[in-house]
Amino acid sequence: MTTFGAIARHGGRWLPLIGASALVGTVGMLALPTVLGKAVDAIVTGSAVTTWLVAAAVLIAVGVITDLVDSFAGVACVANTTAWLRERLVRHLLAAGPDRGFDTGDLVTRVSGNAVDAAQAGPAVVTVWMAVLPPVGSLVLLVVIDPWLAVAFLGGVGLVALVLRAFTRRTARVITSYQQVQGRIAARLTEALAGARTIAAAGTLHDEKRRVLRELPALHDQGMASWQVLSRSVGQAGVVGPLVTVSVLAAGGVSLLNGRITPGELFAALQYAALGAGLGGMTSVFSRLARAKAGAGRAAEVFDVQPPGHGELWLSEGKGRLEFRNVTVHKGETKVLDGVTMTLPGGNAIAVVGRSGAGKSTLAAVAARLVDPDDGQVLLDDVPMKYLTHKDLRTAVGCAFERPVLVGGTVADAVGMGRDLELVRSAAKATHAHEFVSRLPHGYNTPLAEAPMSGGEAQRLGLARAWNAERLLVLDDATSSLDMVTEMRIGRTLTADDGHRTRLIVTHRVATAANADMVVWLDSGRVRALGPHASLWQDPEYRAVFGAAE
Repeated sequence: MTTFGAIARHGGRWLPLIGASALVGTVGMLALPTVLGKAVDAIVTGSAVTTWLVAAAVLIAVGVITDLVDSFAGVACVANTTAWLRERLVRHLLAAGPDRGFDTGDLVTRVSGNAVDAAQAGPAVVTVWMAVLPPVGSLVLLVVIDPWLAVAFLGGVGLVALVLRAFTRRTARVITSYQQVQGRIAARLTEALAGARTIAAAGTLHDEKRRVLRELPALHDQGMASWQVLSRSVGQAGVVGPLVTVSVLAAGGVSLLNGRITPGELFAALQYAALGAGLGGMTSVFSRLARAKAGAGRAAEVFDVQPPGHGELWLSEGKGRLEFRNVTVHKGETKVLDGVTMTLPGGNAIAVVGRSGAGKSTLAAVAARLVDPDDGQVLLDDVPMKYLTHKDLRTAVGCAFERPVLVGGTVADAVGMGRDLELVRSAAKATHAHEFVSRLPHGYNTPLAEAPMSGGEAQRLGLARAWNAERLLVLDDATSSLDMVTEMRIGRTLTADDGHRTRLIVTHRVATAANADMVVWLDSGRVRALGPHASLWQDPEYRAVFGAAE
């Protein structure tokens, strides 16, 4: 679990350096008024002042150096922590799979923007703790000069501390709300960019723009609320801060008249009062802490999503026998799959058909273990899939989708995912992708960004990527964008496979179902029938499924 504390601690060696630098700077800051006060007394009494002026110059130089070290270490710490947190977030999201519960745009905002805020945690905590030292040190030194000065100082600083406490609490709440609204806008923008062609074709640009920007007023309100909190706190600190100086000045004047302190000590006391009053100027530091807490909270929500675990079992001999035992999957309050129980023999081509919303894609996702069922289990060659090792599972099972996302530097990377080039070519030839890949400027070494392709060509690459699965090949409407001739050729390749693995094919095509060894007919999340296409074709409702699709 990555919490605020874990993020703060990741600063590692930088945090002690930041703390030590701040401590040395604070000690120098507290020593400077006393040294300057001694210089004032030396001037008043006509004593030698050079020593005190040199000491003041040294302390000022120390302050400049510590500020530089603090700035460098702070930036390095935040950069290092940001990279670490982003890597953890990305790894966790990829491990969590497709069923994450967050919109893509919102996740991008959390990984890109909120991670930077969260990475401020370590330096912010150190800075806040170091911010306490000047007023505490000032109080102690005022007690040394004259206890009555400390009493006057303490009353004012207490008011400043209350202002800062209220500011931090209100700021954390407002910033969290701001980041949430920002994430929702980013999610809608991502959806709109992904569907830009559809929006342009439908002529709904203005409607979509209104949808994406609908929450801008809420974002504006949260932004204004944060500025109002800041301005109110700065105003309150601006009123309370001078009271510290005035009260110490009044008490110091009385002490000077009574001969309890010297002019130099009065000068030092006023400097210490200014340090205490300066606590009110720490609103930016506390704002940074609040942003870090809000960002860490947003990151923690991502880490709360548990990725599917894997076991230690491996597969023995088999051809991809697939067994569903009372498999149920919910989406919200709806049962997408409802108690599915069936056994699909290994080595066969099995078509999955049904009307829209029947649960076909969910069945495919469960079969490929992209989604775990809420109840029941799925077995591959008599081994529960959730107990397979990750390597055995992904070697045995391959998936291709209607809209494949191709990743990698080159076409070969997108298909092979690190496999040997000969395997890549073999898979591409089997899925009839080799023809168009060979025509690309650099063949399989063509960068993806320089390989424009149609939806059907992308689908063929997606098929090629999944082709080398050893036990189970799951195709979720993965040939829908192909031309009729290519689809028939690939369909024959799929259904005429050598029988060493199972092909589970979600389809809307009569020809694909007719060529399959078996058909699973889904209806409202349940298995309506299981058998050969020719037998099912006698049912008018089965024929209507394809009539609606065609």
